[in-house]
Amino acid sequence: MEAVFNARLVTQTLAKRRNLVFLGLGLLTLALMVTNLVVGSLPYPIERIFYTLLHPQESGDLATIVWKIRVPRTLAAALGGAYLAASGLLLQVYFRNPIVGPYILGISSGATLLVSIIMLTPFGFRLTHATPFVTTIAGCLGAYAVMALVVAIAAKVQRGATLLILGLMMGYLCSSVTSVLTALAEKEKIKGFVLWGMGSFSGFKQVEIGILIVFGGGLLIAVYLLSKPLNAFLLGEDYAASLGVNIRRFRIFILMAASALAGLVTSMAGPVAFIGLAVPHMARLSFGTSDNRILIPGVCLTGAAVTSLCDLIARMWLNPVELPISAITAFFGAPIVIGLLLKRGARFS
Repeated sequence: MEAVFNARLVTQTLAKRRNLVFLGLGLLTLALMVTNLVVGSLPYPIERIFYTLLHPQESGDLATIVWKIRVPRTLAAALGGAYLAASGLLLQVYFRNPIVGPYILGISSGATLLVSIIMLTPFGFRLTHATPFVTTIAGCLGAYAVMALVVAIAAKVQRGATLLILGLMMGYLCSSVTSVLTALAEKEKIKGFVLWGMGSFSGFKQVEIGILIVFGGGLLIAVYLLSKPLNAFLLGEDYAASLGVNIRRFRIFILMAASALAGLVTSMAGPVAFIGLAVPHMARLSFGTSDNRILIPGVCLTGAAVTSLCDLIARMWLNPVELPISAITAFFGAPIVIGLLLKRGARFS
């Protein structure tokens, strides 16, 4: 009886702790988003900015800055961080390996390659004029293509180090083709592609935010609804199959969802490194669990907070010069991953 009481007490304590972590992350993300709205290269009184936010029908320079520049960028950074973090979590569950992520496995490089074809070649230039969403579609297709190759080869190898090297080589191959296209492209096109390749959440339009919310949000909802099968998958394919999970379809869904989330963000914001790799580890440490029912919303909140903070630093640290977002995320992500690997011996908890 006492053992049952103690177990129940521990469960309640853990639940309270996780609720507090959720509350803290939610408040931190909200505070960072508000800061991104308020702070900018042009100083305006906070009360004027909030008045403009509450009265979107207002016209003038401030209304344009707030609603056409700061609001889309703030939402893009938060959503982009959430999607990249969720993509990294799905890949780590799929491979049961703590050192994989969309950037490490070459998914982001594949998206970059297809986007470079669209932005740097005459064929892609014609497609861009045909539909405004062609770069988004190309980014997702590039992510799918690289992920399919990685999975096809990974099925024949068992070691995590081999998988890591494979992903790096795929990234190098995609980068080499991108470099050739850049060398052969016209100067006007190169400038736009180089700026895109630095990674940035600036320049987002309302229609692009709508795409992120609708398609990315739909994918996240579908992923969360499959939290229990994801937990079973962590314990092995045989165990998941014994619970009625269709392994073949489930594997395809995980890879499609992870690739689509990473490709969606990369196609619009450019390559953003380390969020998909580092944030799932941060969430596991914060919540003290591998339960995907908790981790999926947890990594989304953590990814939104970290990316919002990195975007704030990128645009304000050396203002008016804006730094590449990946340079800032690497400063945050690389030490975290190195520390975790040294502490845990690269074991997937």
